Amino acid sequence: MSAVSFIGTGFVADFYMRSLKTFPDIAVKWVYDRNPTRLAEFCAYWGVKAASSIEDLLAKTDKEDLILNLTNPGEHFNVSFACLNFGRNVYSEKPLATSMEDAYKLHALAAERGLHITSAPCSLLGQAPQTLWDAVKNEVAGKIVLVYAELDDDYIPQAPYRRWMSESGAPWPWDDEFRVGCTVEHAGYYLTWLIAIFGPVRTVVAASAEVTVKSPEGPTAPDLSVATLFFHSGLVARLTCSIVARHNHSLRLIGSRGVLEIDESWNNTAKVRFRRRFVVRRKLINSPIAKRLKGKLPMHPKVGRRGAQTMNFALGPWEMLAAIKERRESRLTADFALHVNEVTLAIQNAGEHGGSQRMKTTCGPIRPMNWAEAT
Repeated sequence: MSAVSFIGTGFVADFYMRSLKTFPDIAVKWVYDRNPTRLAEFCAYWGVKAASSIEDLLAKTDKEDLILNLTNPGEHFNVSFACLNFGRNVYSEKPLATSMEDAYKLHALAAERGLHITSAPCSLLGQAPQTLWDAVKNEVAGKIVLVYAELDDDYIPQAPYRRWMSESGAPWPWDDEFRVGCTVEHAGYYLTWLIAIFGPVRTVVAASAEVTVKSPEGPTAPDLSVATLFFHSGLVARLTCSIVARHNHSLRLIGSRGVLEIDESWNNTAKVRFRRRFVVRRKLINSPIAKRLKGKLPMHPKVGRRGAQTMNFALGPWEMLAAIKERRESRLTADFALHVNEVTLAIQNAGEHGGSQRMKTTCGPIRPMNWAEAT
């Protein structure tokens, strides 16, 4: 039996608890939150044990355990650093850190201590991206030369977000979300897929802006970003993030023989389709009928809920625990997390004059899941 412990019991913690229910061989040992009322509500709802402090939680865990850092983004560095310093492996909610200086410190400390650290999202381990990856490797659409990725979430400032509650009663952390920004919160859902499939990014050419007024209580982050990503492999991708434009989480991989499509990044079981390109008389046609591509079985367990809850948030912790037990490198390496962090911050912080930015980090190849290995 493997074990995880939570630091932070806010809105996203319920997603992790519901996802962990699909892995009966993973136990939740201890949980802690600095808000005693929220901690008590979470423990009562899920039937888990509360620690009295971060230090108490760490002292009650074993070195083979995994600590889930589910705190607010501004606390990610301090909490992850404390866990690594204590000799514990860490899976952090995104981002790894809100500055590259802090991200480098976490990366270095983990390497020095021989520990695992990575950050969400882990959806790249799911059925849809693994099926897509297999199609790319087998050149179903020919050579992929261009990617269009959209992560638009509609006009969130007008949404009833103050009434959004998690399963155990935690409010959506709206003020923190607006201050952190939609690029930091969401870009990783496609960045992780693309970097896993096509390798690291060489150059980011981006712009970001704040086009709505969301909070009278202080500065907020850009709510729109548009980036062109140049990969070392030669691929070029355009990634757009916003909480302004109409909801659109589509992904299109344009190849020499057609297009691979996905409609929703937040659904592990989203349909992967191939639309063949052909010529009829003197016209170039993209087939109006798309062929659905099926993944290989058996796959990972499904959560089977709606919205973001259709993602199994425990896939990352599950993979890391397996790596710890098998004494191997996790697919979600510290190098991978550091590179995703750098690309994300380059996009988020580009502003009007950010321009072209050469990436300083890189990462090695990532192995597909065993059930998704290409034949």
